[in-house]
Amino acid sequence: MSTTARTIGRIFLGASLVFAGVSHLTVARDEFQAQVPESLPLDPDTTVVASGVVEVALGAALLFARRRRSLVGTIVGLFFVAVFPGNVSQWMHQRDGFGLDTDMKRFVRLFFQPALVALAVWSTRRAR
Repeated sequence: MSTTARTIGRIFLGASLVFAGVSHLTVARDEFQAQVPESLPLDPDTTVVASGVVEVALGAALLFARRRRSLVGTIVGLFFVAVFPGNVSQWMHQRDGFGLDTDMKRFVRLFFQPALVALAVWSTRRAR
């Protein structure tokens, strides 16, 4: 696939992470708390704020990193793996958030996480 497609994917993902991170810190803090697993020993708001800061940093790295871009993509992919238990928890405990107000919507959302991991890795690799 072309370098242009990878660049578009990387920029889209980076901008989405920055937007989501800023939302964690501002207007959507309550919504994001619905995704914090009950088993996590931290306060849900602290978890949301911390993950928001990480998302802003990772998004900015995707947008601006030139050197070690593939390392950034791998780290972003691992971040998506790390937050996946929150998506599972939201589904298992039937918590609403972001319009995910049915079991089916919450379940279908689970399948988007592997796509985000793949996009993070693919969009930061050099085309061959």
